[in-house]
Amino acid sequence: MGEVFECEIQARLRDVNLGGHVDNVEALRVLDEARLLFFRHAPLAGGSAGDRPGLFREVPSGIVELVGSQRIDYHAEMRFVAFQPFVVRMWVGHVGRSSMSVSYELRIAPDQPPAIVAESSVVFWDPAAGSSWAISDEVRATLASYTGAPVALRERPGR
Repeated sequence: MGEVFECEIQARLRDVNLGGHVDNVEALRVLDEARLLFFRHAPLAGGSAGDRPGLFREVPSGIVELVGSQRIDYHAEMRFVAFQPFVVRMWVGHVGRSSMSVSYELRIAPDQPPAIVAESSVVFWDPAAGSSWAISDEVRATLASYTGAPVALRERPGR
């Protein structure tokens, strides 16, 4: 397995719903914020201080990433704890022709098992061409440093 990117996302009081736990929509926001940090700020081997950091440093300007799908499995209740950030671990689970998947584990605290495991499918899009952008060899090489087995999600009923 390649590297794993880990970051902390501060829980906010507004994340709590009327039931007293972190709302599922806010949990998705935490994953979204962590994913953006992964794409734009993940450390890369061989990079210099002047390099644009993150997994997408080789993606041409003008190419955007769009979330095509997301799957989330909730394993534990997420209660708000003041001044205790969530810990999110991420890696690349798959790279296709013009898309990739990101695997996540979200923990309430570093010593806890994952409260959430999730996967996002991300498509590279060229707005000027109005079509997907085929991932270049340079981008594939960068993504390879964080590539590992996809996160294990529960089987969906009826499948």
